[in-house]
Amino acid sequence: MSDFRIEKFARILVDYSARIKPGDRVLIEATTAAEPLERALYNRVMEVGGHHNPLLELPDQDEIFFANANETQLDFPPVFRKLAYEQFESRIRIASLLNTRALTSIDPKNLGRRQKAVSPVIESQMRRGATGEFKWVTTLFPTSGYAMEAEMSFKAYEDFVYRACHADETDPVAYWKSVEAEQAKMIARLEGKNIVSLHGPNVDLSLSIKGRKFINSCGTHNMPDGEIYTGPVEESVNGWVKFTYPAIYNGVAVEGIELNFSNGKVTTAKADKNEAYLFEMLNSDAGSRYLGEFAIGTNFEIDKFTRNILFDEKIGGTFHMALGAGYPETGSKNKSVIHWDMICDLRKDSEIEVDGELIYKNGQIVF
Repeated sequence: MSDFRIEKFARILVDYSARIKPGDRVLIEATTAAEPLERALYNRVMEVGGHHNPLLELPDQDEIFFANANETQLDFPPVFRKLAYEQFESRIRIASLLNTRALTSIDPKNLGRRQKAVSPVIESQMRRGATGEFKWVTTLFPTSGYAMEAEMSFKAYEDFVYRACHADETDPVAYWKSVEAEQAKMIARLEGKNIVSLHGPNVDLSLSIKGRKFINSCGTHNMPDGEIYTGPVEESVNGWVKFTYPAIYNGVAVEGIELNFSNGKVTTAKADKNEAYLFEMLNSDAGSRYLGEFAIGTNFEIDKFTRNILFDEKIGGTFHMALGAGYPETGSKNKSVIHWDMICDLRKDSEIEVDGELIYKNGQIVF
């Protein structure tokens, strides 16, 4: 029996998130585990007049790659992805792994080396996405692997995913448009301001947003969504933060990360688990110790940590920061081969001030 939510999910992605128009070339990135959603997307892209171009992988393809790749293969860029990101009008990526920890034991140096080979693809995504000529969206299809990471039954996890995306609503597109309107009010309070200060049990940090633009993240690049974000002034970040949850990157979970910033740069760092990987990523290049993103999560349907950044960075009542590459459309100038999101909870004894005015307390906007 087919799940009606998958058809609605496909319509959200094609009609709202990626805004596919007749003639648009659409790259669909997924593993074969996402076949039900891939089938629904194929139908919908065809119905609206787009050109569907699937790039399907095996669920364990990365594991096979790193187990066998020599240096030449590690450095070889993904040719079709590169072409599509440089020329196509749209890309829909569907995370759909069965084993989310397949890369945990891979040498961090090989992961970093591969990241550099893929960096021109990511650069094209950010550059063309900033101008609107490349309509990209990243989402997830529920699998048993993600359910196990979230410590849920598969059925409970399916319900969680579709609820977070609002694919169970009568008119999910109308819902996401309402999110856009509410978040626009939040952004209006930040426009033209300078210093953001965060205080709480796990953070004592300041940064500048002067001249930077906050983006209303309401389902056009991520699904599910629910955040506002910007690129802080690169050399303005000062202070300390301990991230509440494990920071997961390329399948590697680094726990208990603490960072100290001085004039924008991470000067000291430590972690309780996988600290070597943290330093490998911090030393990736000149931009990897600077912030490319500062964001506030607003999706209260995402009410628990699931070990998946697509969901976790949207948790209502949290903020997150990304080391590395910033989004040009925010005004960020930071460039790096990494973009690594790390999340900190603000729902208890915490606040955010902007130019001395309290705007956020214990996970809620103060009006």
